[in-house]
Amino acid sequence: MRLMMVLYSMIATAMAGTGVIAVLSAGYVTLWPIVIAAAAGAVLAFPVSWAVARQID
Repeated sequence: MRLMMVLYSMIATAMAGTGVIAVLSAGYVTLWPIVIAAAAGAVLAFPVSWAVARQID
């Protein structure tokens, strides 16, 4: 669990940033698409960090 939370802090940052860059590249420059992309990246990072932590253990 501790390893997953450490990984989550890095993976969530990367995934949220990637989502925001994708939204901005698509031309959506208002607040809500950016917030939704960042939130989606943060939410999707939970199962990814869990899977990575299981592979490391």
